[in-house]
Amino acid sequence: MKTKSIKLNFIMNFLLTASSILFPLITFPYVSRVLGPIGTGNVTMGTSVVSYFTMVAMLGVPTYGVRACASVRDDKLELSKTVQELLIINIGMMLIAYIAFFITIFSVPSFRIMKTLYLVSSIAIVMNVIGINWLYQGLEQYSYITFISLVFKVVALVLMFALVHKADDYIWYALITIIGGFGSSIFNFFRLRKLIILKPFQHYDFKQHIRPMFTFFAMTVATTVYTNLDVVMLGLMKSNYDVGLYNAAVKIKLIMVSLVTSLGTVLLPRISYYYEQNQVREFHNLISKAFSFVLLFAIPCCLYLMVFAKDTILLLSGKEFLEAVPAVIIITPTILLIGLSNITGIQVLVPTGKESLVLRSVVWGAIVDFILNLIMIPKFGSAGAALGTLAAEFVVLIVQCIYLKELLSQIKTTIEWKSLFGSLVPALIVLIGTYFFPIESVFLRLLIAGCLFFLIYGLGLLVTREEILWSIFNRYILKR
Repeated sequence: MKTKSIKLNFIMNFLLTASSILFPLITFPYVSRVLGPIGTGNVTMGTSVVSYFTMVAMLGVPTYGVRACASVRDDKLELSKTVQELLIINIGMMLIAYIAFFITIFSVPSFRIMKTLYLVSSIAIVMNVIGINWLYQGLEQYSYITFISLVFKVVALVLMFALVHKADDYIWYALITIIGGFGSSIFNFFRLRKLIILKPFQHYDFKQHIRPMFTFFAMTVATTVYTNLDVVMLGLMKSNYDVGLYNAAVKIKLIMVSLVTSLGTVLLPRISYYYEQNQVREFHNLISKAFSFVLLFAIPCCLYLMVFAKDTILLLSGKEFLEAVPAVIIITPTILLIGLSNITGIQVLVPTGKESLVLRSVVWGAIVDFILNLIMIPKFGSAGAALGTLAAEFVVLIVQCIYLKELLSQIKTTIEWKSLFGSLVPALIVLIGTYFFPIESVFLRLLIAGCLFFLIYGLGLLVTREEILWSIFNRYILKR
């Protein structure tokens, strides 16, 4: 199979990530003001509950499938057999998940009251299964993934403004969110015939997948505990109003996390391939570049959002969500932590077959998150949930770094620390200064602060000739 350019893959995935950012940036300010904290909280609660059943249906395949397909992508027969085996397992688990879902929804009184919302949200379960995104990522089909996803995001954007007009339209909001996020799954499923042989095989080897799949599934379970359990615990221990506030903070975090981890999504199949082919130099080179990318991008983004948390909430969600400001400030550093743990876990430990170590780290994070949620949520609400998430992400990263201390000791020498922090200091001084500018317009204040901050930061990196930014500048600007 022809090897795709990493640069092309990154550009395509960056466009996809940018669209994923642009979609909520356009819709969330509108939806927040129409539905309010309670309406958005209802949808967030429904999405979080459904995510547990989606997790069961997928059984760890979203990550394991990328590695499995990438390792056999040059053998179409073996690739076809692998895809069919994983898809059959997913379909079987999906049926089990739906049975458990219906029992849960009609057994729990608070869920039964909102059963229509939960039933609509459950469409995501089947869409996740038939979407087979892991195959397209494993084969590095990022041009197709980007195009089809953009189409459905545009469709969802139009539907959002056409159908969501009042507080009672939260069910429409839930359905449209699914269309925007998973509408491409139908096309992915029917396009399978172009990538694999659909004819059934006489013998399937399901056993070879069970152990790694359950390891990835356990990782997903533990990760879901501290990424979604905080929402469920907040809703049960406080109210959906608090969930709505917390969702405003999480939305902002997720927007930036998707950008920071966009490179990792592209690198995973390539790193897996390099490791399988024993191309050690290429393997280490990609890991080093990934670390530099995350540090260069995530640290300034965290600083910007923490300083202008109030203005960001006012712009994206409105005055009704001002109580979410402390949660935004607390949860923002997770952008950096998740970016780094995405490298140590998903890009290093997983491709090298050490997913059990990732599982251990995530279990520790889940335990910390659960304990802190029990203590902090009753006292501090959304801010308490944010603190639990921050602590959990920190624990996950520290544990993974302990496992990779030898590799990291080599990597850290390749990172240009002086250039990074030397550029950040003057930029941060300017950022804090612009915070006190007497500008009434929230949008204008954010725009001016962002332009000045990132301009000075970028110029600092260029002056010190930081490798990644300088290579881009030299290639696309100087050589024009």
